[in-house]
Amino acid sequence: MHPSSTWHPGLRESALFDRRTIAEIQRAAREGIYDIRGFGAKRHVPHFDDLLFLGASVSRYPLEGYRERCGTDVTLGSRFASRPLELKIPVTIAGMSFGALSGPAKEALGRGASEVGTSTTTGDGGMTPEERGHSDQLVYQVLPSRYGMNPDDLRRADAIEVVVGQGAKPGGGGMLLGHKISDRVAQMRDLPKGIDQRSACRHPDWTGPDDLEIKIQELREITDWQKPIYVKVGATRTYYDVQLAVKAGADVVVVDGMQGGTAATQDVFIEHVGIPTLPAIPLAVQALQELDMHRKVQLIVSGGIRSGADVAKAIALGADAVAIGVAALIALGDNAPEHDDAYREIGSAAGYYDDYQAGRDPAGISTQDPDLAARFDPVKGGRKLANYLRVLTLEAQTLARACGKSHLHNLEPEDLVALTVEAAAMARVPLAGTTWIPGQNGGY
Repeated sequence: MHPSSTWHPGLRESALFDRRTIAEIQRAAREGIYDIRGFGAKRHVPHFDDLLFLGASVSRYPLEGYRERCGTDVTLGSRFASRPLELKIPVTIAGMSFGALSGPAKEALGRGASEVGTSTTTGDGGMTPEERGHSDQLVYQVLPSRYGMNPDDLRRADAIEVVVGQGAKPGGGGMLLGHKISDRVAQMRDLPKGIDQRSACRHPDWTGPDDLEIKIQELREITDWQKPIYVKVGATRTYYDVQLAVKAGADVVVVDGMQGGTAATQDVFIEHVGIPTLPAIPLAVQALQELDMHRKVQLIVSGGIRSGADVAKAIALGADAVAIGVAALIALGDNAPEHDDAYREIGSAAGYYDDYQAGRDPAGISTQDPDLAARFDPVKGGRKLANYLRVLTLEAQTLARACGKSHLHNLEPEDLVALTVEAAAMARVPLAGTTWIPGQNGGY
């Protein structure tokens, strides 16, 4: 029973029809439309917290913290591109559009990522001068909508990401409600101002993997084979999607788990489509290994990355790098306690705000309102993001050294155990205290 001022002794809440479910049924009956929100899945699913590292002791020799080197660099796109991305840390910024985010917020993402030597990503709607001007390494997304896309910006980017799907809504398109389509957004996207926009769920110029191969070839020709080509998929049929992306010619594959955030989509989509990040990684790694492409085609994992432990565990399971979105916004100042009164004025609270689609963000991050956007300081925000990225990296290094690893990419599944049977089966690592991997061996 949830604590409530209206609780009465003897009353019992239904597990199936709890008060949240009843409230949603009542809202649907009242409004006649599905609920739309931002953020990512809020239901509990197996995640990195269900894994633990096996630190070194006698059978393994640990490295001395801060005194013995633990490398963090990663190269992305070395398969075909003549100018792969060289990053100092394996944590990148995921695609978040100008439209979903304000111009100052996009600038801050570029500032923070550049300060620590990593990349950021444009998102839907095109490239802004703020982001390109403050991003040392910028990945340009090609989405089904084609909003804001032009060959000149493709050439100005440092890498290209072909987005097939997103973790929060695989199989579905994005939304940008009319009150966020300002004059500038409308001009960039060639849309009417103030009219709700729904992006396509699939690319208009291909119907299958053969067409994806043709599209990748076109992008290589436009960029003279210099820029890495990523393919991003939402985690669903991950094994097959990764293999097809590799066969189509991708330099990098991005797999986004269902915990990945979104600026706006149906709540039912966020909570009930896709698979968690945890089982998606071994599926992607298996697909790459069977093609003899693991570490040759780099794997970026996103969806629910919060801490250096998450980074280290994703890499130990076989990822080359991770991407963060929601966590980056929180680092900038989203959901900050100092804005709690303002959040409460719009019916939310600090730590709970997820109405990114409404354009009323008091922090000035997920808005196109010029007065709200003016509240956000991109220099300060960029500094805070850089601090957060440094902490993620230091935490991951600490765990790697404890396992005796001189580079984050030396972490491996053998360094992990699982706390639950579900996590052991999904991550394909032993249940703690046993050698048993459910579905793979007898163990003990």
